[in-house]
Amino acid sequence: MYFFLSNLSFLEMWYVTVISPKMLVDFLSHDKTISFNGCMTQLYFFVTFVCTEYILLAVMAFDRHVAICNPLRYPVIMTSQLCGTLAVGCWLCGLVTAMIKMVFIARLHYCGTPHINHYFCDISPLLNVSCEDSSQAELVDFFLALMVIAVPLCVVVASYATILSAILRIHSTQGRQKAFSTCASHLTVVILFYSTTLFTYARPKLMYAYNSNKAVSVLYTVIVPLLNPIIYCLRNREVKAALKKTILCKGSGPREDVALRN
Repeated sequence: MYFFLSNLSFLEMWYVTVISPKMLVDFLSHDKTISFNGCMTQLYFFVTFVCTEYILLAVMAFDRHVAICNPLRYPVIMTSQLCGTLAVGCWLCGLVTAMIKMVFIARLHYCGTPHINHYFCDISPLLNVSCEDSSQAELVDFFLALMVIAVPLCVVVASYATILSAILRIHSTQGRQKAFSTCASHLTVVILFYSTTLFTYARPKLMYAYNSNKAVSVLYTVIVPLLNPIIYCLRNREVKAALKKTILCKGSGPREDVALRN
């Protein structure tokens, strides 16, 4: 679990770095422009990290499935070699998917200085300002998005369906609570990330309202990565115990009274 969490933390650190610095600069500056190469670079890494996170969250759901449904066989199934292979596979899928999308988007022709109704370079705003027919790029983007979103989502749903079935078979209330707490953090993160991204990318093009899209985009590009460490930390006993110990130690402060021996 901690191995995949470290990958998620590393992923979201770069995921936020791709968008937030430029966004903050635009807030403070009247010149809200970006070069074409800079825009394509930002889009490439953004798509890479989004696709990687979709697949990584599905892998983490499978990891929780094995931990709850096959707890005694967990060390045998989720070996270090398998975990490493799954993590590398997540990153490779994200890199390859982004590369294919960029091949079709970057070769489109853009007239003059296009104005993108967004605070970062996203696929739909770029396709809408293209001067030529972008139907081929839209079709490729649709099928790749369908694979990257639908397949991991099916894995997540199937994993949590079996997890729920296994939890309901546990007779003791304490056992059910312990099993549920094992996957509660991950389930919360999955719901936040999938719901916000699906709202933006799983709708027909004619239904796009970019003002509402920009508001929702703030959730999964800034708010959700900010909340994820808090969600995981507050669900972790070791972190809560260390936090409580730190607060209590600071609250007590150093003792200033000295006992004199006669």
